[in-house]
Amino acid sequence: MANFKNQRLSEDIMRELAGLIRERIKDPRVNVMAISVVRVELSGDNSHCKVFISSFNGIEDAKNAVRSLAGASGMLRREITNKLHIRRCPELHFIPDDSIEHSAEISKMLKSVLPDSDSQEDLETEEN
Repeated sequence: MANFKNQRLSEDIMRELAGLIRERIKDPRVNVMAISVVRVELSGDNSHCKVFISSFNGIEDAKNAVRSLAGASGMLRREITNKLHIRRCPELHFIPDDSIEHSAEISKMLKSVLPDSDSQEDLETEEN
């Protein structure tokens, strides 16, 4: 039961953080349209929370966003506490992640290997 509650709280924190970053962060180092909260890992006692931040522009952009978000963690914790109605918000630890960039590279490689949909349709009409 505790594991389910922990997982639900981490999902709620992830959803609220994504919204708060888009709405409230005004730092020019953070391109709010290019960063994303990828994953949130909450400790067993709900005292610490690892927040993995990824960017479409690469790992360096994610590192800059992490520096800025670490400075705004107090405001983010206060907003999360108020919105989720929890007694104590976990301490937020932001970690840069390159998963979006990595998945974009994989997608690009797959597109180069797989035939186009137009050429696939041409092959099907030739067979009939």
